[in-house]
Amino acid sequence: MRVLELTGDLMMKYGRMMAQELRTAAARHGRRLQYVTIAWNSLECLVALIAGFLAGSVALVGFGFDSAIEVASSLAALWRLRRDADEGRREAAERQTLRIIGGCFLLLAAYVAYGAIRALLERRVPEPSTIGIVIAALSLIVMPLLVHFKRRIASRLGSGALEAEARQTRICAYLSAILLAGLGLNAWLGWWWADPAAGLLMVPLIAWEGSEAVRGRTCCD
Repeated sequence: MRVLELTGDLMMKYGRMMAQELRTAAARHGRRLQYVTIAWNSLECLVALIAGFLAGSVALVGFGFDSAIEVASSLAALWRLRRDADEGRREAAERQTLRIIGGCFLLLAAYVAYGAIRALLERRVPEPSTIGIVIAALSLIVMPLLVHFKRRIASRLGSGALEAEARQTRICAYLSAILLAGLGLNAWLGWWWADPAAGLLMVPLIAWEGSEAVRGRTCCD
């Protein structure tokens, strides 16, 4: 009996060690994904803002600011991942990260709504932007890939904060599609109103995701 008890204890300890190693590996992979996200969104932000101001495009400028918010969210998620090994600090980091990401969502919703309404009221007609179309198309390829891998890491770690950050990346993919459609319709058909109108349709979704994150409600709960 004693031998069986010792064997059982050893197996339990081994199982916990293996689980911790898998969790550590997942957190390490998650940090790499955040580094890629930060690098891409920094480039995206710079290109979109320059192209947006040159073309007078509210959509492109808004997309550039969205990329800046994405960088802030990724930094918050990276901070959360660095505290994953410490169980005592993990939950506190989880709550704080959720609030930061939720706040970024709400800030983005307010900015998109303001920019879209202003563009519609002032009937601003932006210049066609080939650079904007290219960066939107590339983002539409990169962002869904990042979302897929980020959600896998969030699921492995059981992290609502990381799931919320992955959702924000998904929102960025949606905005890329809207930006691409808006810039394309403006360039080819002269429909200047298409992009701000589509942006307004995205505001409720962005705001809802932000309120859910601030309240700590995610699919990982």
